[in-house]
Amino acid sequence: MKLTHALLAASAAVLVIQTTGCAVARDQQSVGAYIDDATITTRVKAKFAEDKTVSAMAINVETLNGTVQLSGFAKSNAEKSAAAQLASSVSGVKSVRNDIVVR
Repeated sequence: MKLTHALLAASAAVLVIQTTGCAVARDQQSVGAYIDDATITTRVKAKFAEDKTVSAMAINVETLNGTVQLSGFAKSNAEKSAAAQLASSVSGVKSVRNDIVVR
């Protein structure tokens, strides 16, 4: 469990280092806010990976200023709802926009 969290933190750090310049250059948000959003996105994805009812591979997660947007596909309304619930349970999430399509 600790190894998983360490790997996720390392992945988030690499993602931030690779893309921070682009986000700040476009004046979308501050560096601190971008790092916070990248951390939230990583934590939501980690929750999906740990949960057997949600397909982490079929659901995309994006975060902007604490608002998490979910998109992609779910097999049922229960999976769609579970994804939204998991995302909203992550620290720092202000709101969840659930654009997941049920197939």
